[in-house]
Amino acid sequence: MAEKSEALKKHYEWQGKIEVVSRASVKTREDLALAYTPGVADACLAIEKDPEEAYALTRKNHMVAVITNGTAVLGLGDIGPAAAMPVMEGKAVLFKEFADVDAFPINIQAKDVDTVVETIKQIAGSFGAINLEDIAAPECFEIERRLIDELDIPVFHDDQHGTAIVVGAALINAFKLFEERDIKKSKIVVNGAGAAGIAIAKHLSVMGAKNILLVDREGIIHSDYPNLGSEQKRMLEITNLEDQTGSLQDALTDADVFVGVSAPNILTADDIRLMKKDPIVFAMANPIPEIMPDVAKEAGVAIMGTGRSDFPNQINNVSAFPGIFKGALEAKATEINEAMRLAASYGIAGLVKDEELHAEYLIPDPFDSRIVPAVSEAVKKEAIASGLVRK
Repeated sequence: MAEKSEALKKHYEWQGKIEVVSRASVKTREDLALAYTPGVADACLAIEKDPEEAYALTRKNHMVAVITNGTAVLGLGDIGPAAAMPVMEGKAVLFKEFADVDAFPINIQAKDVDTVVETIKQIAGSFGAINLEDIAAPECFEIERRLIDELDIPVFHDDQHGTAIVVGAALINAFKLFEERDIKKSKIVVNGAGAAGIAIAKHLSVMGAKNILLVDREGIIHSDYPNLGSEQKRMLEITNLEDQTGSLQDALTDADVFVGVSAPNILTADDIRLMKKDPIVFAMANPIPEIMPDVAKEAGVAIMGTGRSDFPNQINNVSAFPGIFKGALEAKATEINEAMRLAASYGIAGLVKDEELHAEYLIPDPFDSRIVPAVSEAVKKEAIASGLVRK
């Protein structure tokens, strides 16, 4: 039998990474009468009279559901909801440790959109927000879209938007290092046309990017791309406006920026040399990026970012989602919209002062204690400005 890894040993030791802790002390009969029967009836009746009182009388406004069906677990694929639970528990740990937001992991034994949506709708009343996690494309797009339309609490698919927000923050600061570069005039290649890649392209378009090429296994996404998915087809409204065809290498020719959410080691030094001088490369495949930083820099990359913690410029969605949910919950937001996501990117980017900014320090370390307050405040302000808050 193979020796257990240190991580696996720890998981056996923990027997689960989260637990329920009581906020109410029940040490006496009086405590019991207040927290449970008969006193609890007063809270029940207050909520019956005004359902909005649930936000004040229960943990609803501090509780996020982290929901998966296990069809697209990072680096592991479709392993099923039970096998995805360690990831969901880990996500709940990050919510609590980084933002003091309580999160509860839930797995759903279904893959079809209708069942997933209906199941989430049936349990949504217990939570102040929904975090969708590790749900495969293209179903994830429709699931999120329908839940946003049909629920009155924030719904956020972190695999899409969390990654996009942090990429946006890193790119905001990367462009500051080049006076002659502007996101509106730069050619940006996003490699990987799944949930994360599509969300990144959308987010960069909102930030002002006009020349984005989305690339997948068969090359550049274009109008006659084989087996063109519905969401990829929608992306042609904001990407590849000249309907260019060709390979990844064709896309990279004279590109200013490469953003990878695809597969390990698919980018070579020769590919980098096709790009404009001093390109920006964010290679975020995990655990092995599309190109290793030493190879990229030797080929002429000026600014390099990865998803890993052992290299500079770690682009990790843990820098986004805790603060985003905290801000949305504090605002009693009914939705997390584009403006709130954009505010989060600028909130993260703004923590790096101009005098501190350099090629190996684009965004704060994910453990920087300033991130959650900055992001939550930016999101809260934008939620209020957008009028997406409960009355």
